[in-house]
Amino acid sequence: MGFRRNLVIRFAKWASNMSQKIRGGQGVTLPGYIARKLDHNILTALNGDVRKKTFVVLGTNGKTTTNSILYNALTAEGEKVIINKTGSNMMNGVTSAYVLATDKKGRLDADYACIEVDELASLTVLPEIRPDYLILTNIYRDQLDRFGEVDITFQKLKEAIKKTPNTVLLINGDDVLSYTLAKESGNEFHVYGINEQIFDDTSRSEIRESIFCRQCGHKLEYKFFHYGQLGDYACPNCGLTRPEAEYSASNIRLTNVGSTFDVGDRSFTTGAKAPYNIYNTMAAYAALRMAGLEAAYFEEMIAAYDYGNSRESQFDIAGTHLQIHLAKNPVGFQQKVSLVLRDDTPKDIIILINDEAQDGKDVSWLWDVDFQYLVDANANSIIAAGKRGYDMQLRLKYEDIPCEVTQNLKETICDCIDNRSSNLYIIVNYTGLYSTNTLLKNLETEYAGKEGQS
Repeated sequence: MGFRRNLVIRFAKWASNMSQKIRGGQGVTLPGYIARKLDHNILTALNGDVRKKTFVVLGTNGKTTTNSILYNALTAEGEKVIINKTGSNMMNGVTSAYVLATDKKGRLDADYACIEVDELASLTVLPEIRPDYLILTNIYRDQLDRFGEVDITFQKLKEAIKKTPNTVLLINGDDVLSYTLAKESGNEFHVYGINEQIFDDTSRSEIRESIFCRQCGHKLEYKFFHYGQLGDYACPNCGLTRPEAEYSASNIRLTNVGSTFDVGDRSFTTGAKAPYNIYNTMAAYAALRMAGLEAAYFEEMIAAYDYGNSRESQFDIAGTHLQIHLAKNPVGFQQKVSLVLRDDTPKDIIILINDEAQDGKDVSWLWDVDFQYLVDANANSIIAAGKRGYDMQLRLKYEDIPCEVTQNLKETICDCIDNRSSNLYIIVNYTGLYSTNTLLKNLETEYAGKEGQS
């Protein structure tokens, strides 16, 4: 490692430390930004120090969870692993993960790298790190003002993957878009999927990103849908069919506390109450096996794994059970609606919608979610919050679902804790996630203090 590279890393880490002190934990992308300004090749150089393999996780939904499971699985095997665990998946965030993983002498000590990457950022990130393996979870519509329609996302991902022809792909074969992209890329690819119908009617809804064959344009026929366009598809015109999955979940059993399923001759017991997390678990396990790892400790690891990952966190405050769930696009939101309906006990629901740059300024996607199912949610109240709270209220009005609007989230949550059903679901889009988690952690401390004084 050269003197200049060491100096760049030292300065970037110093700037990060100063930012942490001044801004209180914000600015996780700053060291990457500074390091790249001083040395544009820093990411390529640092990834070259990874001793074994680099995994990249791409896709609209499930990136963070899949990447986290993969990281925990590799760590359970005794490997040293780099991960961008804050979810900062643009170029500067990815670079920061590498820079901050170096030791005091600027050296990187890592066997593997597990990196989630934003779909559009993949155009610049993939050519710099040239991953050994790329996991593609799914392709959906997301942030219309940034990504545009799903066809644009498809083309950008294909362009990015074509820049790394030696990268081996792992794709969700139940997604016709992911499968078609893999075929068109020319890269070697492997397939995982779910052969059983485990998703309920609410999950499946009518949200479809693509029901037409991308080879010939003919309408696809489905034996069944999982959700979105995921399912068992075939084109009656050109013969395109869902590929046979090399790694497939079977004997799936869902309970109120988790799920169990088999993959080949192995059986996994997980805390995944939401069926979509079976996909995320399958993707991580299949990636390990595709890379030639036995994953000997996967059963033990996944049994203890917390699927919350700050995106599905749970709190118990003064006798009230609170859950926070991230939902940032129509397909993802539909899964959260299904999750709420699986709980038939009385509840209150808060839906927080913002329109910051990270959320997407265009919130018209709310009209693509089948909110009418919330009529059967056994909800004592539904409360809209965030900068677009009145948009959410209007959306529910068209379903004849009463909805309040709050301008003070803390006050409303406290009211739910003190006076309502003792069962609160909070569904947020992206920029509300961190602040709401922080608010709930603070309330946990405040209420614990009150109990200690009584």
